[in-house]
Amino acid sequence: MTAVLRPAVIGLDWGTSSLRGYLLAADGGVIDSIAKPWGIQHLPAGGFAGALHEVVAAWHGRDQGVTSLPVVAAGMVGSRQGWREVPYVDCPADAAAIARGLLAFDSETGRIHLVPGVIRRGPLPNVLRGEETQIVGALAREPALATESLVVLPGTHSKWVRVRGGRITSFDTFMTGELFALLRHHSLLGKPAREAGADTISAAATAAAFARGLSVARESGPEGVSGRLFTTRSLYLTGELPPAAALDYLSGLLVGEEIRSAIATHRGQPLPAIVLIGDDALCGRYSEAVAAFGVPQARVLGDSAAAGLWQVARAAGLVSVAGDSPRRAAHG
Repeated sequence: MTAVLRPAVIGLDWGTSSLRGYLLAADGGVIDSIAKPWGIQHLPAGGFAGALHEVVAAWHGRDQGVTSLPVVAAGMVGSRQGWREVPYVDCPADAAAIARGLLAFDSETGRIHLVPGVIRRGPLPNVLRGEETQIVGALAREPALATESLVVLPGTHSKWVRVRGGRITSFDTFMTGELFALLRHHSLLGKPAREAGADTISAAATAAAFARGLSVARESGPEGVSGRLFTTRSLYLTGELPPAAALDYLSGLLVGEEIRSAIATHRGQPLPAIVLIGDDALCGRYSEAVAAFGVPQARVLGDSAAAGLWQVARAAGLVSVAGDSPRRAAHG
């Protein structure tokens, strides 16, 4: 008979536009999950507490003790615009340092622990908020990555994170997704696709347009793609780019510029193993793009939020497995 997993902790990946909840067992296994469109900018009635109550209530019928479980939440919920602002922990940082930075407080639905982000200080500081938990989870799933790796998290604000010795040692942010959205909806470059509306073209044509954008970005040299963005328009005007493919070409330009810039920061030094974390489709596109720049194809690891939330909870002493030493719970 298969043993029934008992819930030990609730993990929340709580971003700007969505909330994902995980009911986790003592060994880190995902017993159940739930997704809601309740990002910090789109909360239901009752705000943050109301959203948490609804998530917990969904699991109450499964186990009456779920309401007493520790809750660990990562992402923008701990930002200045979130439920409570949690100070960043300094880079370099590992799971233990992140766990020490947890901010705990009592809510109407019980005690909650907010995960801090990570800050890289300096003349031009940079921050992570939520991605650090994904990275902790990735290192737990693939211990070999802890020695040295380059973890890439594509998205609205893509992160390229250097890991060495099991710690986040440095990282860069590229606003590729946000730039694409702005150009798509609010610029002349996105107008052909907007006017084309529901027009469709073959998958081969969209792939070719994306690959062409990557090629132009790769060949742009040190000056980058700023002077080549308008080719999205000129290629359409000359009939070389179907309007429905313009956005794929633009995506190739922007993703290609991100990769070109990220590679340039290594100043000719060999890149460590690249791993992609996040949405499978987007990671697949990035894997293709990295290969187009002559870098060995990146491996897609997929989402690791649940694993990271459990690891942080374990490092904070909120959940334990055999062999763990006692830890002091996070401060309030």
